[in-house]
Amino acid sequence: MIQILLLLAAMALVAFFFSNRRKANAKAWVKIGFVGLVLAAVWAILRPDDVTVLANWLGVDRGTDLMLYVLIVAFFFTTMSTWTRFREQELRYARLARAVALQNTVSPEQTQR
Repeated sequence: MIQILLLLAAMALVAFFFSNRRKANAKAWVKIGFVGLVLAAVWAILRPDDVTVLANWLGVDRGTDLMLYVLIVAFFFTTMSTWTRFREQELRYARLARAVALQNTVSPEQTQR
């Protein structure tokens, strides 16, 4: 029963991602990475013993530990990506504010009239 709920949640996430990302013009590598993660999640849901075998092959004792490690790396990537995006947006706003301020300045000749 839990596998069905998890698969439905994964499919709902895919539908939400692609319906909202068309508007946001997501880069192709983001879409490919997202689809890859969803496929890995579906694989892990349907065949959890395979994840343990993969974990053992990589030197990790349990499949759940491997999944936790992957999620930690994904979290750090997402955090850094979001921070970078916000920083770039702040710089764009600062440049725009400077341009508007320079455009609205009054020259000394105009103030003496």
